[in-house]
Amino acid sequence: MIDPIESRRRARLAEIHAHPGGRPELEALHGQVWNSEQLARDFEVLGFGAPYVVVRRRGDDVIGSLEFQHHPRFYFLFRPDER
Repeated sequence: MIDPIESRRRARLAEIHAHPGGRPELEALHGQVWNSEQLARDFEVLGFGAPYVVVRRRGDDVIGSLEFQHHPRFYFLFRPDER
């Protein structure tokens, strides 16, 4: 089966890893940033497809996605699902 967003996913992954940022840089670009411990505190992880992670926000059960970079590992750009 062909994943219809595979090429966009791979392009975004390459873009993120070409210029990985530290927390201050990512916060300046994207707002709130989570490390792995903070992610586990605030979200239930439902699935991964680098550079995206599908999550359920613990505070209000809103399902959405975050982007992440591998090193240093930070999650950012929470987007609620539009369903």
